[in-house]
Amino acid sequence: MQLEFSPAEIAFQKEVRNFITESYPENLRSVQDEEHDLSKEDFLSWHRILAKKGWIAPAWPVEYGGTGWTATERFIWSEELASADCVGTMPFGLSMVGPVIYTFGTPEQKAKFLPGILSGDDWWCQGYSEPGAGSDLASLRTKAVRDGDHYVVNGQKTWTTMAQHADWGFFLVRTDPDAKAQEGISFLLIDMKSPGVTVRPIITLGGEHEVNEVWLEDVRVPVENRVYEENKGWTCAKFLLAHERTGIAAVARSKRGVEKIKAIARTEQDGDRPLIANPFFKRKISELEIDLTALEFTELRSLAGEAAGNGPGPESSLLKIKGSEIQQRITELALEAVGHYGAPYFRGFGEGDNEHPIGPDYAHRAAPTYFNTRKTTIYGGSNEIQRNIIAKMVLGI
Repeated sequence: MQLEFSPAEIAFQKEVRNFITESYPENLRSVQDEEHDLSKEDFLSWHRILAKKGWIAPAWPVEYGGTGWTATERFIWSEELASADCVGTMPFGLSMVGPVIYTFGTPEQKAKFLPGILSGDDWWCQGYSEPGAGSDLASLRTKAVRDGDHYVVNGQKTWTTMAQHADWGFFLVRTDPDAKAQEGISFLLIDMKSPGVTVRPIITLGGEHEVNEVWLEDVRVPVENRVYEENKGWTCAKFLLAHERTGIAAVARSKRGVEKIKAIARTEQDGDRPLIANPFFKRKISELEIDLTALEFTELRSLAGEAAGNGPGPESSLLKIKGSEIQQRITELALEAVGHYGAPYFRGFGEGDNEHPIGPDYAHRAAPTYFNTRKTTIYGGSNEIQRNIIAKMVLGI
């Protein structure tokens, strides 16, 4: 889909392109090109550049550090970042807890936490899922008991992304065990350096240390770190999840992913012709692009709604469902395109001074990326749960 931009929007697009060309760290690009695991400092190097420019939080209100961009300018920004293959900024502070704090937090909480989120000085993680509370999040059992000016927190969280780097975490905890599921939950901000916080790695199918389990044993959290009212944390949780699901759509990056598949298919051979000439493979790409275009229209409608002052609604569930499914289809198609090069994948194989990955550069990460994206239809609220939300809020069932 080709949008028609105004002269001012074309000028803005040029400004964005020039800024990325001139400012994106070369050392970060080399790490990406070599497909090394990105470190915390790798992510923060780009974050700090954007923060210095004032472009780190386009969706935030101007009074809290946002850019004041229109919905179209935010769309252009995401398109250009994806087109340039820029590393994404971590969403847990910027897209999740930040909006919760400036919407529900006290003036003291805003003054304490928002500057560190914008600057990158504070790295955040999300403490929602538990071993027995994933899609049914309201059944969580991590408890917080009031003790004077503190809560004493005990429990376990799982699938906590990048918790090994986190300075702070936002956690859902049960503060009233006798209330109905959603009515006894509070939203706490916890210093990850607090005594009693233990982070243990979970190694994914792709071989990465991306997620963790977090144990909380008699962790003392000041009451002043509770956002919103006690036992009303579910209100914050729903608000946050709506923002998270909108971001999961990742339309611009999916468009870039389709272009990469086409490039691979022009190189890989199918008998005596390029794979791109195979009518069955071309059909898969075409169907993918049609669905991605429809998703893009939905994302633009959502952005227009936000620009008009409306928060994310049921369309965030639509974006999450289709966006995550399209991401999975992209990695499936990429794995199909690299053929046998994607088959011999073993964690750690090809590492070391005397060993080399098998096949062309574009094939090295096809299998682990495919494995990793199996999670996209589960996190942020499984797609089955999202369909229930749509049935209730859109169809009235």
